[in-house]
Amino acid sequence: MQFIYYPKCTTCQKAKKWLDEHNIEYTERHIVEENPSYEELKKWHKQIGIPLKKFFNFSGQLYREMKLKDKLPEMSEEEQLKLLSTHGMLVKRPIIVGNDNVLAGFKESEWESLL
Repeated sequence: MQFIYYPKCTTCQKAKKWLDEHNIEYTERHIVEENPSYEELKKWHKQIGIPLKKFFNFSGQLYREMKLKDKLPEMSEEEQLKLLSTHGMLVKRPIIVGNDNVLAGFKESEWESLL
């Protein structure tokens, strides 16, 4: 299982602690140093089945600086995927990628039922 995160993110820190406390093995991937690719994001989007806009880090500084709140509704999914693949700070985190599932964001109840 892959744990894609930003080390300074407090939500990511909580998620990592949760994984460790539950003895779940994972490999770490720094979301900025190794940004998810267009192909990965497209695959994960299909696996999760949630609206693509939920892959965006709404609370991030880069999201606000780019004024994406106003721009996203006008963008196609293709354009959104390409944009997400340009910078890890745009992507909601943490992301867990397993063999059969993908989780974006940390919701303990969701992680308990799927991991």
